[in-house]
Amino acid sequence: MRNALSVDVEDWFQVGAFERVIARDDWENLPRRVERNSDAVLRLFAETGVKATFFTLGWVAERHPALIARIVGDGHEIASHGWDHARVFTMDAESFRADLRRARAAIEEAGGVRVTGYRAPSFSIDARTPWAHQILAEEGYVYSSSVAPLVHDHYGWPEAPRFAFRPVAGQALVELPVTTVRVAGRTLAAGGGGFFRMLPYGFSRWAIGRVNAVDRQPAIFYFHPWEIDPGQPRIAHAPLRSRLRHYSRLSAMEGKLRKIIRKFEWGRVDEVVAAQAAALS
Repeated sequence: MRNALSVDVEDWFQVGAFERVIARDDWENLPRRVERNSDAVLRLFAETGVKATFFTLGWVAERHPALIARIVGDGHEIASHGWDHARVFTMDAESFRADLRRARAAIEEAGGVRVTGYRAPSFSIDARTPWAHQILAEEGYVYSSSVAPLVHDHYGWPEAPRFAFRPVAGQALVELPVTTVRVAGRTLAAGGGGFFRMLPYGFSRWAIGRVNAVDRQPAIFYFHPWEIDPGQPRIAHAPLRSRLRHYSRLSAMEGKLRKIIRKFEWGRVDEVVAAQAAALS
């Protein structure tokens, strides 16, 4: 079964863990590492022979257009991660629409291809944003991968379906939630990111295998370029929980990625969505 491999392209200072301690007005004055880290991801994918989807901030695309061109040139899908990592539930419907349009314009100009996929920053489409999927459909998106169907202190929509669904009646838009696994009556995160980085590799291998074999569904896996960069700056005044989440086991991440990529079959998100859309028809 082909699983979806994806990268959320944002710099180390743009993450949710630091949003209360690093002001957006200060971003231009901080050392950027997103291009070097994303290039390292491209090399990793070339070495392991996989194609993936890069959900990219418009802010990054505007400042690093050559990176976007390299991603497209290597055969990967380029998709939208919004403009500047503002969570969807912090916006109203019209500001969300404006954010989508601004990001898409920057990404398409840099990549020279149409953007049809979207991932909300921090999986922030949930029960508070009943208008978000409708706007995505109106704006011509083919799919979204913006829902985390679990309980989490930063995000989560536990009532949402765990696997692909059509969120807007009468519209072709497909929502592809990030992967979770059911264990002893609980829904646990199993789709990558910090959970993959900090938990034992064996858990993720088991969880993805279970989703494929038992649920008969593809896994939706993600990570960030900064997660393979142990040399990134440290923010000493961030809360302890934020520092633990952000900096723990960065040096182990690349090796774990190589193992999980070689263990399962992977492809671009749009490829997986096409198969899921056919099944939903």
